[in-house]
Amino acid sequence: MQRSVRLKSFELVARDINDVDVDLLHALSISVRWPHRPKDWDLLRRAGHGIAAVDGIGRVFGSAMWFPQGDDFATIGLVITTPRAQAQGGGRWLMEQVLEQCGDRNLALNATHPAYPLYISLGFTSEATVYMRQGEVPQKLPPLPVLDGELSELSSGRLREITELDARAFGTNRARLLALLSEDASTATLSRGGEVVGYSMCREFGRGHVIGPTIARNDQDAVHLTAVHLKKLAGRFARVDTRESDGVFAEFLQQSGLLIAETVTTMSKGRRFLNRESNEPWVYGLASHAWS
Repeated sequence: MQRSVRLKSFELVARDINDVDVDLLHALSISVRWPHRPKDWDLLRRAGHGIAAVDGIGRVFGSAMWFPQGDDFATIGLVITTPRAQAQGGGRWLMEQVLEQCGDRNLALNATHPAYPLYISLGFTSEATVYMRQGEVPQKLPPLPVLDGELSELSSGRLREITELDARAFGTNRARLLALLSEDASTATLSRGGEVVGYSMCREFGRGHVIGPTIARNDQDAVHLTAVHLKKLAGRFARVDTRESDGVFAEFLQQSGLLIAETVTTMSKGRRFLNRESNEPWVYGLASHAWS
């Protein structure tokens, strides 16, 4: 694969993303109005692999990352290009580099509207819409449904209790990612009859906090697993990314001041990514657009 590309008047070289100054990556995400802080970039680099498109004097014009989730699956994210590089084919070149690194893995990503045509041309197919909901959390939350079970806080040393549940909902084992997230996240679980039937994580991200992943079997459980974190964030900025367009859970988020700010499209290449089954755990809140 071509490790450099000439875009009219300048040449870009693909560098390992871990070899690039995090402040330059932060500046890149700011340039496209993405909220990632340097600390968020550091966590992303610990969780996956990627490249940055750099010119001859060290300026960063783009990035792309991929995150192994099990042995045969990966998610792709942080595909960013400056307008100048994008207009000259930089986004396609970055994706070609990442696809080569991913090999024959099945893939999933969440496409912004501008990037959607590129991913279609690379063989990705659409599966669902993701609603990015965010806003300032009110001092008082809307009424909650009746709680069926017991909510409790999970310590990082007990992650095995949620790993199998997460794999059933997500489709593959992502124990390593959950361990990384748990280092700075608060984790809540919902149990019935001594069995953990749902969990949620909340951590600092971007402008405030993000709640996700959230795994639950129904809307009511998802509401409680989200509310347990929102109660601690009154007056602060919070974000939930979800594929739920309507129903009890979506209405609860709306009434909690988390309004739809943007949508992206979940896409896959290889096997189908989303496979929802009745009464089985489901991903109500995404870990992030990059990790899905």
